[in-house]
Amino acid sequence: MLDEKLLEILVCPKCHGELKVLPDHSALDCNECKLRFMVENNIPNMLIPDALQLKDNGVE
Repeated sequence: MLDEKLLEILVCPKCHGELKVLPDHSALDCNECKLRFMVENNIPNMLIPDALQLKDNGVE
């Protein structure tokens, strides 16, 4: 589970937009950039090259 204070300050590293937390806290999605940043061991990987590309109906 990600810390609430951390979630308050995290933004997308590409567009600085708001991130949406998946219900199971396994990833953070940026709807603007269509990127998914994975969370491993409660640590979000915010590196743009490691992000997954989102499609309209899920992950590419």
